[in-house]
Amino acid sequence: MSAQKKSSSNFLVQGSILAIASIVSRLIGLVYRIPMTNAIGADGIGVYSTAYNVYFICLLLSSYSLPTAVSKLISERIALHQYKNAQRILRVALVFALAVGTLAAAVMFFGADFLAVKMQNMPEARLAIQTLAPTIFIMAFLGVLRGYFQGMGSMVPTAVSQVLEQILNAIVSVAACVSMFAYGKKLDDLLSTTGNAVSYGAAGGTIGTGAGAAIAFVFCLGLYLVYRRVVQARTRRDTTARLEGYPYLMKLLLMTAIPIILNTGVYIISIIFDNSLFGHYTSWAGIYDQYKLLWGEFSGKYHLLTNVPISMSNALALSIVPALSAAVARRNFSEAADKTDMSIRFIMIISVPCVVGLSVLAMPIMNMLFRGDNSLAAQMMTVGSFTIIFYSLSTVTNAILQGMNHMHVPVVNALIALILHNICLVIFLWGFKWGIYGAVWGNISFGIFMCILNFLSLRRFLSFRINWLKTVALPLLCSAVMGAVTWCFYHFVYKVFPHNTILTLLSIVVAVIVYAVVLLLTRCVEEAELYNFPKGATLVRIARKLHLLR
Repeated sequence: MSAQKKSSSNFLVQGSILAIASIVSRLIGLVYRIPMTNAIGADGIGVYSTAYNVYFICLLLSSYSLPTAVSKLISERIALHQYKNAQRILRVALVFALAVGTLAAAVMFFGADFLAVKMQNMPEARLAIQTLAPTIFIMAFLGVLRGYFQGMGSMVPTAVSQVLEQILNAIVSVAACVSMFAYGKKLDDLLSTTGNAVSYGAAGGTIGTGAGAAIAFVFCLGLYLVYRRVVQARTRRDTTARLEGYPYLMKLLLMTAIPIILNTGVYIISIIFDNSLFGHYTSWAGIYDQYKLLWGEFSGKYHLLTNVPISMSNALALSIVPALSAAVARRNFSEAADKTDMSIRFIMIISVPCVVGLSVLAMPIMNMLFRGDNSLAAQMMTVGSFTIIFYSLSTVTNAILQGMNHMHVPVVNALIALILHNICLVIFLWGFKWGIYGAVWGNISFGIFMCILNFLSLRRFLSFRINWLKTVALPLLCSAVMGAVTWCFYHFVYKVFPHNTILTLLSIVVAVIVYAVVLLLTRCVEEAELYNFPKGATLVRIARKLHLLR
């Protein structure tokens, strides 16, 4: 295998490791959100989600960009064997994390009233926002350490810390949510009020977020201290003539982080706008009493589930930025084009079956995960699951453009998409009067606009061609076959074995097997490409034994 192919293979393996960890983390998140939803209801989840929207904005403005920015800068220097400069970037990033983490935590804690009431029109979220303030401070330092390891070429520390973070998050969140909801309910009974139960319950759900961030930081810090001897040995052998000054590196970090902040910020702001505009729409339409319930169904069920497969694209994006940055630093543009093509193909092969699977099994999955009437959430999933493709592709193409040093391009594209998205959302809500489905279609429109604009940008900056047969047509065909078989399996077996949870899990297993078999039979994924996946040699041996490779 050539050096370039080895590099591509390692890049996909690292991305896949992080993708698996992201899926595990998301599944853990789903598991603990179920008892939370059952404990505090859709109203409470609406308050919880609103507080999280504010948290993400503050996290974005402070440290959300640090893993990507730090990994990009460090990978560029590691590619040129400048280990001393790489360590200097780490020191600068830690100072930056201290400053912005402190500021953002203070804004959340002392500005909770403004953020909850004025920005989100939901005063019940004030306590949850304050509870999340310390988490912002921890996440700044955690982001630096994760970015450092990613820049060094390893996604394993980030992957393991994500899983640890979610495990503790799940345990603490559920326990605190249930106990604080009960306390808030007692206050409501005592004071003859109605808002304390959901307010305290949502705040309890956010305590686990801080606990999870703390354990992830301790893990990454311990790993760095263990790895420090290796770093020091490399640094001593480094013969770099020019050491970059700390003021210059701080400026470089800011110039790298700000476009990432702005780009990611537009994504999150689009969700904030959706939340705010839908809240005002319900007041205009005379259904404000249903606002928290409808938004809870949208954010706590539909949006939560679509984010699970989208997290794989986020994982791949984290691995592609340092990989492309290193290739560009070496001026190896053919390697950059190769990794771009592989990334887009990988995302399509993963995201398309997720769309079909969630559409076909929308109601069974909702009933498996959540109690009560899930018909509205299932209909939203059936209508809007294909947003997964557009958000996944836009996330990866953002990362590709950033890795190629076109940092400002995704920002401009995102701003244009946001304007078009808001126009569409207003038309869907006030013009067509689609209600909560207007929010679904508005969410989809943003992803579509981002994909179109990013692909147009890629055509300008990079010479690569999409293999329409293998990248688009065959994944669609294989997913259609998978969807048909899965639908038939579930509905026919349900007539003789009406146990939704067991049958839904079996149907997912059937879907995975059918899709994998059809992928190989149609040669959408060939033998040589299988080696680029984790445990590729093992996958090839199994496929040969089953006569799936020709």
